[in-house]
Amino acid sequence: MKICILGGTGQLGNELNKVLQHQEIYSFGKKDFDITNLEESYKRLRVIDPEVIIHAAAYTNVDGCEKKQDVAQQVNVEGTENIAKISERIGSRLIYISSDYVFDGEKETPYDEGDQPNPINVYGKTKYAGELEVMKNTDKHFIVRTAWLYGHKGKNFIQTVLNLATSKTLLNVVDDQRGCPTYALDLAAALGELTKLDDYGIYHLVNEGNCTWYELADTICRCKKLSAKVNPIKTTELNQKAPRPKNSSLSNNSSIKMRDWQEAVESFLKS
Repeated sequence: MKICILGGTGQLGNELNKVLQHQEIYSFGKKDFDITNLEESYKRLRVIDPEVIIHAAAYTNVDGCEKKQDVAQQVNVEGTENIAKISERIGSRLIYISSDYVFDGEKETPYDEGDQPNPINVYGKTKYAGELEVMKNTDKHFIVRTAWLYGHKGKNFIQTVLNLATSKTLLNVVDDQRGCPTYALDLAAALGELTKLDDYGIYHLVNEGNCTWYELADTICRCKKLSAKVNPIKTTELNQKAPRPKNSSLSNNSSIKMRDWQEAVESFLKS
């Protein structure tokens, strides 16, 4: 299968390159491929003529999106519109990576694929707008919402905790935000399964179960036998620029299942 990965140098892209290595892969990072340039993007994708485009390119800095709303709009919305239009034009199937932050967090149970998005920050708003562009501009699409991603490349919460725990004895971590920690390797494997399907629509692909950031940090420290104490605090104490949903946990109702988040975290830490 001929597959084009956009965002191929990022945390997810790094794992996709490994998982899909036996396919014919064309993988591009932001330095190699500008999704905001419609004409150039079309020329390059027309030549490749992939069966599947995995669109994982995005501006993902949540607080940064509040400061640079024009960049978030250009990359997450206009760039996605471009890729969706090109996918339809050349006949490729499109897998668009979206986010748990399309939800407002007011639901007390995990969000299903059919729940109505209502984002409360710029990042979430632009990712949801990207979803709408995909639905509007191409028929053969998969919208994949995932959450709290971590992997072996780039910045992520687990690596931050490990770094801080080596130099600090006390870690203050919020206990009033709940979500689904997701191992990028597991998500990449799930996306590999998705490339074989033609049951288009919205998918929630996350490791099973959910926790708070505090519970995740505590699990990391216990698994690595770190001496740092994890102290629960409230989100309001952080003074973050972008509001965060209280509960952005997702329920996966598809046939593609992923292992429990605790098992995945332990596997990541051992590796």
